Amino acid sequence: MRLMRYIALTLFFAASLPAADDGWPAYGRDAGGTRYSPLKQVTRANVGKLKVAWTYHTGALQPETRLNAKAAFEATPILVNGTLYFSTPFNQVIALDPATGAEKWKFDPQVSRTHDYSVVTSRGVAAWTDNRGAMDGPCQLRIFEGTIDARLLAIDGQTGKLCADFGDAGQVDLTQGVDYQKFYRGNYQVTSAPTVVGDVVITGSSIGDNAAVNLERGVVRGYDTRTGKLVWTWDPIPWANQQKVRTGAANAWSTIAADEKRGLVFVPTGSASPDYYGGERPGDNRWANSVVALKASTGEFVWGFQVVHHDLWDFDVASQPTLIEFHGKPAVAVTTKMGNVFVLDRETGKPLVTVEERAVPKSDIPGEDAAPSQPIPAWSAMVPQKLTAADMWGPTPEMRKWCQEKLASYRNDGMFTPPTFKGTISFPGNIGGVNWGGAAWDPVRNILIANTNRVAAVANLIPRADLPAARQKNEEMAWRGEFAPQFGTPFGMHRDWLVSPSGLPCNAPPWGALVAFDLKTGKPRWEAPLGSMGEGAPPGSISFGGPMATAGGLIFTAAALDPHLHAFDADTGKEVWTVELPASAQSTPMTYQWEGRQYIAICAGGHGKMKSKMGDAVVAFRLEY
Repeated sequence: MRLMRYIALTLFFAASLPAADDGWPAYGRDAGGTRYSPLKQVTRANVGKLKVAWTYHTGALQPETRLNAKAAFEATPILVNGTLYFSTPFNQVIALDPATGAEKWKFDPQVSRTHDYSVVTSRGVAAWTDNRGAMDGPCQLRIFEGTIDARLLAIDGQTGKLCADFGDAGQVDLTQGVDYQKFYRGNYQVTSAPTVVGDVVITGSSIGDNAAVNLERGVVRGYDTRTGKLVWTWDPIPWANQQKVRTGAANAWSTIAADEKRGLVFVPTGSASPDYYGGERPGDNRWANSVVALKASTGEFVWGFQVVHHDLWDFDVASQPTLIEFHGKPAVAVTTKMGNVFVLDRETGKPLVTVEERAVPKSDIPGEDAAPSQPIPAWSAMVPQKLTAADMWGPTPEMRKWCQEKLASYRNDGMFTPPTFKGTISFPGNIGGVNWGGAAWDPVRNILIANTNRVAAVANLIPRADLPAARQKNEEMAWRGEFAPQFGTPFGMHRDWLVSPSGLPCNAPPWGALVAFDLKTGKPRWEAPLGSMGEGAPPGSISFGGPMATAGGLIFTAAALDPHLHAFDADTGKEVWTVELPASAQSTPMTYQWEGRQYIAICAGGHGKMKSKMGDAVVAFRLEY
């Protein structure tokens, strides 16, 4: 019987193998960020038989420091040349055996844990093979990582040691040439994986947007993969050099996509600084809040498309652009915090779905000249974009009434209502819609799948003279929210969520959902509440992380506040499997095949700012019979 069972299993796994598969060699599986795998061993019929194959603990949160309260394990591993590589929140890079999870090596760049970094996370690494080098020679395979203290590292994929011929003994100081503001050491960082095209490694940066007008320049730069020499620099807002005080940011903090065949990279950019007051940066602010195509070899501008003019809501392009085919044309799909989906011609940047300039509300703040219109696609959004008293919710009638009264006290004129002194509703808020988790593209079903958030944000501008008193009152009342000084402008800023005293959002659930957007009809095909905000709460949690689609007809995702990984039927959105993880997984899963077996792997380490369950685990699953 044992022999027959062994033969049957062998035949099953052999039949399940695709003709060819290269694992998961880039952060989004491929340079175009599709997050789609042709592996189909795990299906809707057998997904219930997934069991833990191995668990690895990084130890990244030791020793315990105050920075752990900001740490978020958001990485997605890559599989290259038979090894899994990933990064931790403090930028340790770790190599594991894909079959057992055994550690091959660990590199620690010794990021200081005493600086007050804006964020503490690293979403991943990139790999590059030197075709000129000797097979298995030193640094023939290079692992590139950007760090939260603004270094670009090149690490030998075999040994885990820095590549001595790259930059200064294996690293490049990214603070050079960006008007680095040393008064806040942790404001200029790299949090997303670099992108490699040919012999150029390309990186943007993460910048805390709201400290001041004159922040660091949000330049994107390409470096020689062998030497670390700067090859090119692209500034998204060169017009800012002509201002009395140079606006900063407009940085590319999310992942840059690439079309290696065309030699193009597609750069998602954020807002010019600061986010919530634009009086010091008049005009559309191009190419902030845009997707821009550059030549990968030179950084030459090819085209740009702006999704928000003169941003006043922190509506960065947070998602990695997704390279798709649209009605037979090579295209770029852009998912946004607003929930709008734009599809652009990959070579020209022209919209392939009609985009209309629609009038939006005016600002009532002195000195603010808000954009009179915003670009809106002619098809549906992925999330609701309007909030009324009828949409208010509460666990009790009293809580619902409290929410309705609170909503009525704010300015609420729909999407793109500018910030005010009394407070303005932004729905969806600045976490999305779709955030950095981006979208997966299932080419068989022609759907974009994304984790979406549906929570209202409230933004107040505060005259500078009143800011100290507002901070004091906030502390006395034990309110939530975040203050920002916005130095160089007449106003500080406070932002928070529209949340009732119950601790739950005021708008009706779900507060987070997995959405499949049909690229043929221009409407969501299905949506499913994702996770939970806590025990007893309705289904549907805010989430940070993204989905993965497979040829087995499944969508895998975690990312919610609860510590679970989920699998959904790609055709219907029905949840078909879930499992509890050691910690919440504010990350995106990946899949690979090793020795005839398909594995599903995810980083589960929690998110300090979200106060989800913390940990340091990487967990891999495979079918067990």
